[in-house]
Amino acid sequence: MNTRLIWKWLALCQFVIGMAYAQPGIVRPLEPCACPVPIDSSFRTRCAYLIVPENRAKKNGKTIKLPFVLVESKNPNKKKDPLLFTGGGPGASSLGWARGASRSPLIDDRDCIAFEQRGTRYALPHLSSPELDEAIKESYRKNLNKDSMMVVGVKRYKKALENRGIDLSGYNTDETVSDLHDLIATLRLDSVNLAGGSYSGGLMLAVLRKDPSRIRSLILDSPLPNFVPIDEDEPANFNESLNILFERVARDSTDKAVYGNLKERFQRYFTSIGTKTFSIPYLEKGTKDTVRIQYTRSDLLGIIVNTNLRRLPLVITDLINGNHYPYIKRLLDRTFEYGNGPSGMRLSVYCADQTAYHSEKVGQQLYDAFPYLKGYHINDVYQELCDCWKVPPIKPETKQPLYSNKPALLADGELDNACRPLYIDRIHHYMPNSQRLLFRNEGHGVGGEDMTRFMQQFLENPYRKLSSTKPEIVVY
Repeated sequence: MNTRLIWKWLALCQFVIGMAYAQPGIVRPLEPCACPVPIDSSFRTRCAYLIVPENRAKKNGKTIKLPFVLVESKNPNKKKDPLLFTGGGPGASSLGWARGASRSPLIDDRDCIAFEQRGTRYALPHLSSPELDEAIKESYRKNLNKDSMMVVGVKRYKKALENRGIDLSGYNTDETVSDLHDLIATLRLDSVNLAGGSYSGGLMLAVLRKDPSRIRSLILDSPLPNFVPIDEDEPANFNESLNILFERVARDSTDKAVYGNLKERFQRYFTSIGTKTFSIPYLEKGTKDTVRIQYTRSDLLGIIVNTNLRRLPLVITDLINGNHYPYIKRLLDRTFEYGNGPSGMRLSVYCADQTAYHSEKVGQQLYDAFPYLKGYHINDVYQELCDCWKVPPIKPETKQPLYSNKPALLADGELDNACRPLYIDRIHHYMPNSQRLLFRNEGHGVGGEDMTRFMQQFLENPYRKLSSTKPEIVVY
């Protein structure tokens, strides 16, 4: 064979390999594994690793292992289209959902599959290392600037993961979309219903975009659409949810002495404290010496963002009255015991999906509009961290909205402080066969028995109009 023919043959091989990697849904190897989460033993379950390339853009043969749990319905007449779930975050584990599914009426009619995204808790590798958490703890112990120490910690974190041979550019939405299609192809599913919440709501929309042929329906709880610039929206989303809460408190509270004018008092107090530094005495578990630890408005705002809605009026009232100690102590206890930095997967996904596309100028406008938030990073992944993490952006087309006639169930809480109900309205604009549920007394991630009942009805017939008998749940 002459040299020219050899080169032509090699070029053809490369083309064929490239086409294989570009196709949605490739049958991949499976490796049985022990179920990482306990499932009711009365159900037949299948637990295995899906083995996929770490970075499909690099044909270096390196692979990673992504576990899934398939719980089989006991119904002999079960439907052929399983419910496939993956978690939000980004960076959250997904497999615990399988345990809940086995106790849910959802398993009565079809199999349920939970898929662990690359880089998360049970995946191999798991993008986890203590460097960032340790840097945050150090910032508290030594009263150092927390933003500066976040940058220090991210640099150390990145180096530690790369020293393990992890290619961080392979951990993003585009790769996870391909993973999910590979799972569908490997399990030979002709029809599947996709379920996701928050980040994975947008992820499932991206799965639909890549290849809708085997997607029967979508169920999205408090979804973050791919086309939404959450870094530019979330402070406004937080402010809007608080305003709704304050309106309800003003209307419904019988204790006007405690809760009267809560909105004005909250905004006045949090604007006034600005860059002020506070401190409390604190004894870290396992140490003998009490030290004074400093905290700022950002710490207080973080407490509010992560507080259960039902307790929020009381917590806000306590904070603006200067009763910080029990809340800051709890924050420090959790930080020193568990750490509170973003995971490596969360960093990789948000840097590739959001920060690569957002506008810092819009971010400054938000601070001008909401001065009480100035300097606070409502999202724990932001530009300065991504400048250190340095991963490539996802494909521009992944960020675009998609018109589709697939049926979808879209749900959100009226008090959602992260992904406002506006987002399900925007998805509905592009998906005319979608139905929306507004849970008036819920926030981000509605879940619960009512949501499960609606899911059952929707899965039975995704095109049939749903209705609600409860005034606090609106179907539209």
